Amino acid sequence: MKIALTEFVTLDGVSQGPGSPDEDTSGGFTRGGWLVPHMDGTFVQRASGWLDLADGLLFGRRTYEAFARDWPQITDPADPFAERMNTLPKYVVTNTLTEGTWNPTTVLKGDPARTVADLKARPGREIQIHGSARLGDSLLSAGLIDTLRLVVAPTVLRTGRRLMAGPGAPSGLRLRHHEATPNGLLLLEYEVTGEAGQGEYEGVAALA
Repeated sequence: MKIALTEFVTLDGVSQGPGSPDEDTSGGFTRGGWLVPHMDGTFVQRASGWLDLADGLLFGRRTYEAFARDWPQITDPADPFAERMNTLPKYVVTNTLTEGTWNPTTVLKGDPARTVADLKARPGREIQIHGSARLGDSLLSAGLIDTLRLVVAPTVLRTGRRLMAGPGAPSGLRLRHHEATPNGLLLLEYEVTGEAGQGEYEGVAALA
């Protein structure tokens, strides 16, 4: 299977607390809910299409516990995500949880890179990471992410936890799709191509 990472991010790289003011207040963060004013029907349609590709969902412990608390409470049949989020296989990378409460859940213990590599080797389409930025960052640096989907909000916060700020090798990306929604969200899909390249500018003639 491929591993696909989906993250919401501001123009200055903040990924913390996109959905509500009290979603993630760690570190004294008070600017949560920054994505919500820019959500629109196009964003929902595209996000639903991404979820159509999933054969399972992969989480770090913190995001898993938040999702496991909230998603089972969403029972509106008109919600475009709830049934799939609640019925798809879930995998949580943790050495502190012994079992999951959001069925069906498999707990992956041990080294995250090794356990996710074993999961990736199984047949199927995509295992998707939604949120779980720390896990996604570590797996990207380990070379285990195949697809990166970014939803970029037109806002600058100047505070909050940044996406992809951890240690590791630099990653090269190839843009496969881009779109702007009516409310100004940028939807960017990248293929991870390996380690980021370097070069030296030799003038416009060399670019022809």
